[in-house]
Formats: sequence, structure tokens, C-alpha cells
Amino acid sequence: MSLPERLFKLSEHGTSVRTELLAGLTTFLTMSYIVFVNPAILGTTGMDPGAVFVATCLAAALGSAVMALAANFPVGMAPGMGLNAFFAFTVVGAAGLPWQQALAAVLISGIVFLVLSLTGVRSWLVAGIPPSLRSAIVAGIGLFLAIIALQKSNVVIGDADTLIRLGPMDTAPPLLAMGGFLLIAILEARRIRGAILIGILSVTAIAWALGLVQWQGLVSLPPSLAPTFLQLDLAGLLHWDDGAAWSVLLHVVLVFVLVEVFDATGTLYGVASRAGLLKLPSGQKRFGRALLADSTAIVAGSLLGTSSTTAFAESASGVEAGGRTGLTALVIAALFLAALLFSPLAAMVPPYATAPALLYVAGLMLRELVEIEWQELTEAVPAALCALAMPFTYSIANGLAFGFIAYTVLKAGTGKWREVHPAVWLVAVLFALRYALE
Repeated sequence: MSLPERLFKLSEHGTSVRTELLAGLTTFLTMSYIVFVNPAILGTTGMDPGAVFVATCLAAALGSAVMALAANFPVGMAPGMGLNAFFAFTVVGAAGLPWQQALAAVLISGIVFLVLSLTGVRSWLVAGIPPSLRSAIVAGIGLFLAIIALQKSNVVIGDADTLIRLGPMDTAPPLLAMGGFLLIAILEARRIRGAILIGILSVTAIAWALGLVQWQGLVSLPPSLAPTFLQLDLAGLLHWDDGAAWSVLLHVVLVFVLVEVFDATGTLYGVASRAGLLKLPSGQKRFGRALLADSTAIVAGSLLGTSSTTAFAESASGVEAGGRTGLTALVIAALFLAALLFSPLAAMVPPYATAPALLYVAGLMLRELVEIEWQELTEAVPAALCALAMPFTYSIANGLAFGFIAYTVLKAGTGKWREVHPAVWLVAVLFALRYALE
């Protein structure tokens, strides 16, 4: 019996080494855009982009490998979209925490996430959140990513009278960004693998041809990880005077945990169901291991120097290509390690080349709006408030708070308080407590 067969039970899953290799390559191509986007987003906090690039690749490789060997699931992992935006623009940008303390908050959330997974509280929490709020959270994060993308590419700019307005559309950045977005959409509609990656590289190539960016080479040894490795400031975060106030710490960790729980659990469940893995005798046991794998990956990522690592929904593309086992995830891990050699290419990618990827992902996330029960006002109003508050207050945290608090108030005010799960009451009280402590 071959080693892949012993490790991953390929025949039991009706797959082969060749199919798993192809599935791993497919998933990697659909999610590899993160090695360009994550350094661009976290670099706005003052973090060294080269070190973040290395941390992104290593966190993705480590997380995917753990998923492969511990759970035998065909799921790729990497620093999550939305979570990186919350880290950069809310925790560091709006709350004013140094990025070192923001990394410490990621570490704490990872530990909490791990405890929730081990004790079963995670399942209780996920089961208690109403579907309308779950959908609103995803859609709201999509709107938040959209406003970031439009700002980064100068498609929209600030205005003293109207807050924002259309940017200078006769300049290269917004034109290239919108062109890249349309290219990605066309390629995705034609089911071409790696459409997002192709879009990013195409915009970068055009910018280079126009003299807007400088060629820095294709491959080289990876940059140093030292600027971010073990740089998290846990002592500073927990110190009352010089670090974050307890209200800020509560808010930040609560949002990290909530988004991590919903994002990772939903993605894992969706991909595993699509692959038919939950119907197997070992399905539920392996799903539990997968939950532990993604929570441990968050802890590891914070130590390396990146925002929360999570399961990627793009893993579904590998499942469609036939991936059924952890060998698919192991291939993804190997390819992220190989990506370490392409740091010069990552360094020359301008913000308006990654903006199309953000905008396209945002559009995909907005599909969740159709799942909201719009005919029931006590469901629709909190969901709408949750989704709209995220871009308009420039904070995922505020959107979550508005949504959960509004949900409990409306249900209680209409005599439907029994419909509110204890988990929702708990989260709403924690958010209200956070605002009260300000």
C-alpha cells in the first residue's frame, strides 16, 4: 500500500493521486491571490509587506497541512478576507492599536476559538445565531471590502460635502482597477481557473508597461520574517494605561471570535458537504478535527505575523475538480511554500491591482442577501442595519453590534423574545457593555 493511500485512504474516497494533485492545484490558483492582497492590506498598518508576504505563505502552508493530516479534508487555509480588513482598518486604523497589539488580539481570539471548539460551545454559538444575521454578517463584510477596494483604487474619493464622490476616472489607477474587475468577472463567467490571480497579474503587467511600477524581478529568496515573527505585544495589549482599554479589548476579541466562528464553520461545513464527507462514518469526527485545525492555525498565524487564518471557500473549486481527501490540502500547502520564491513579483503589485480582487470577492459575498427573510421585519431590519453599518461606519465591529442589539430589541419589543437564542442575548449584552464602558 502506497504512502498516500495509507495517509489519506484514497480508494475509500473514490479518488486517485492524479485527481488530488489536480484538485490541489485548482484550489491554489483560486485562492493564491491572498499572497498579494494580504501584504497590501496589512502593509497599511506599518507592518513590513515583505515579512507579511512570508507570514501569509507560511500560515497558509501550515494551516493547510494541519487540515490535511489532522482532518483529511480537501480544504485550503490562509489569512481570511474581511478579517484582514478588520485588523487593518478597524483595530489598527480606527481603534488606534499598534499592529503588534492587534496581533496579540488575534492570538487571544485564537485561544478563545480553540477553547470554544474543544468544549462544544462553538457549536452552541453557531446554532444559536439566526440565519438572517449570519447572512447579513457575510454581506456586510462584502460591502466593507467593496468600499475599501473603491477607495484603494481612487474610484471613490473623499468629499467635504457628500463624504465620498466619484474619483478621477481619466487617470490610470481607477481605470485599471475597473478593467481588472471586469476581466476577473469575464474569466470567472467562462469558468477559467485562477481568474482572480490572472486579473491581479494583468493589471500589474499593464501598469509596468505604462511605467507606473518598476520591475523588481520574478523570483528570489524570501524576505526576512523577522519584522513580524513573534512581534506581538501581549503585555502592551493587556496593560490598562499604555495598552488598550478593556472595552476596546472586549470589542476586538469578540468580533474576531464571532467572524472566525461563522466564517470557518460555515466554509468547512459547506465544502465538506459538497464533497460528501459528512455522510461517511468518520465524517463528524473528522469535522471536529477540522474545527480544531483552523483554530490552531489562527494561533500560529498570529505568531508568524498575520491576521486570522481561516478555511477558504475557494476550496469548493478543488472539490469540483474531484478533491476528496487531505492530499488536496497537502498539495495546496506545498504550493504556498513554493510561492515564497515570488516575493519580487508580490512587491511590485500596486494597490489598484489588488482592488479588483477585493471588489469581486465583495460581490460574491453580497449573494447572501437573498437568504434574509425580508418579509419578517424583526428579521429584516436588524439584518439590514448590520450589513449597512459595516461600510458606513467603516467598521465590521459596529455592524455586528448594531445587528445583534437591534435583533434582541425588536424581538423583545414585539413580544417574540422567546425566539431569541441565549447566544444572541449573550453577544448583544457583550456589545452593549462594550459601548457602555467607552
